[in-house]
Amino acid sequence: MSYQEREITSEKLEKHIQILDSDEGIRIDNKTSHIFINKTATRYCIDISKNGHDEFIYKNSPAEVIDFLADKIDTTAKIFSY
Repeated sequence: MSYQEREITSEKLEKHIQILDSDEGIRIDNKTSHIFINKTATRYCIDISKNGHDEFIYKNSPAEVIDFLADKIDTTAKIFSY
């Protein structure tokens, strides 16, 4: 099995969050932070990594994740699905 990563557009982010499987993830590379989104059996885990500090936030639905991320993604951010 090999690790594959592909860039996705911000317009397709919500769709990728909706279909996220427990062995997949999404990485958002902002200028000053990185955001990682993973899914467990019951909820989504959002890890905001900035200056060597990690903050974990948990949400129950794709809509909650998108609402939370609305003001946390730079317009120049690169988004990857893995």
